Amino acid sequence: MTDLHTWYVIAVIALVTATLRFLPFMVFNGSSKTPGMIEKLGKVLPYAIMGMLVVYCLKGVSFTSMDGFLPTLIACLVVGILYVWKRNTLISIVAGTVCYMVLVQVVFV
Repeated sequence: MTDLHTWYVIAVIALVTATLRFLPFMVFNGSSKTPGMIEKLGKVLPYAIMGMLVVYCLKGVSFTSMDGFLPTLIACLVVGILYVWKRNTLISIVAGTVCYMVLVQVVFV
């Protein structure tokens, strides 16, 4: 790729990203009420995305050995318990990730 071509690609990506970010503000300006469908999607989509992430993360788990599923099971339990206890998604995901990495790198070598 030439240097000029790279700058064109970056400019197009920046323009598309900015357009997608500003489009809802242009379509739903402050004077009109947000449609009910959009409000419902705003309430439902975060849970759907989290469900998809759980399925994606657990799709490659192997149940043929303890090393295959036990670290994942323990990390999932840590995430679930921390979320129920603290009600903080970020803390529970970070702690579950750290727990999984410690288990995989140190305990189940």
